[in-house]
Amino acid sequence: MTLERLSLNTATTKAWDLREAVEGAARAGLPAVGLWRDRVQEVGADKAARIVADAGLRVSSLCRGGFLTAADDVAARAALDDNRRAVVEAATVGTSELVMVVGGLPACPAPGLAAAPAATLPDPARDLVAARQRVVDRIGELVPFAAEHGVRLVLEALHPMFAADRAVLSTLGQALDIAEAFDAATVGVVVDTYHVWWDPDLQRQIARAGAGGRIAGYQVCDWILPLAADALLSRGHVGDGYIDFPTITRWVADAGYTGDVEVEIFNQAVWDTPGDETVATLADRYASHVLPHLGDRAS
Repeated sequence: MTLERLSLNTATTKAWDLREAVEGAARAGLPAVGLWRDRVQEVGADKAARIVADAGLRVSSLCRGGFLTAADDVAARAALDDNRRAVVEAATVGTSELVMVVGGLPACPAPGLAAAPAATLPDPARDLVAARQRVVDRIGELVPFAAEHGVRLVLEALHPMFAADRAVLSTLGQALDIAEAFDAATVGVVVDTYHVWWDPDLQRQIARAGAGGRIAGYQVCDWILPLAADALLSRGHVGDGYIDFPTITRWVADAGYTGDVEVEIFNQAVWDTPGDETVATLADRYASHVLPHLGDRAS
């Protein structure tokens, strides 16, 4: 099995700490891991870097920065400060790619929570256009700092059902509209199949991203039904749902992407499965559904 580009995102094996995830990936012959900040912060970025390096692996990305849509100055400053810390963490663990989940509407107090009662909530808290503009402005504030550290801010479009609480960018095209205001070395995009598979303009937008040198990551997992009570946990192993991986993978390959392919799954049943079994399954599904369609860029 050829796994030279396969990366285990630590969110997929939630029960494993960072060392366990790195060692599990290495046991399975994977060359890379995608790290979430919670796992990095448990041990510190310097130690996390050593754990990955000692296993002979590379870090495909760090997730996540973002949540840049707050309307008040205090919250905005706090978000910018946290993103600067994320940039430093990314550079320290050895990745140039910091995935940015840009944030939802100010009306949502936290991801997954209900809005405050309408009577107590000003209408501007639901202003989607203004929230997107704040993303543009704050990415602009972060770019110089990220560039100093050799880190690219990687915008992730999330499925529209997450627009209220997690990301006011819902399409790859919207992410590119922001990214293209900056140098491709400083702001890119990630193609996450779970979030963008439905988009009728996806082929054109992937080609656009590739032409601009802006594809910073390719993440794969499947769209399964019925949706979980928490829609965030409705991801499945590649091949278990409805996403056309051969087609999307060919589009990404044709766009010139030659980087790692991360498997990122949020699913309670997957989290409850022994980690080695999960990694074996995702490697097998990658080999069956993704690898054959990477073409000459597969190795």
